[in-house]
Amino acid sequence: MPKITVVDRAGTAREVDAAKGQSVMEVLRATGFDELQSLCGGCCSCATCHVHVAPEFRDLLPEMSTDEDDLLDSSDHRTECSRLSCQLLIDDSYDGLRVVIAPED
Repeated sequence: MPKITVVDRAGTAREVDAAKGQSVMEVLRATGFDELQSLCGGCCSCATCHVHVAPEFRDLLPEMSTDEDDLLDSSDHRTECSRLSCQLLIDDSYDGLRVVIAPED
């Protein structure tokens, strides 16, 4: 089972198990990261599951959709490492992934 490291808004890092096929958003919610609101439930219609992905993993992730790109444009905290965690489905290549929960807009 892949493991990912999640850094919360207070800066505390925690490694969690990530089941293949789940989205990063689902993993974060299931492992107690309550500060990730995920208001739309993973439908890519809000940006409340915004995370910053470690730069070394950016090239391993799927290409960003136009919808995801447009939603991230609404964030004051968008960086070149920004992604919506609902759009990132766990597979073996995500083992060791590090994400930081973005500040709330």
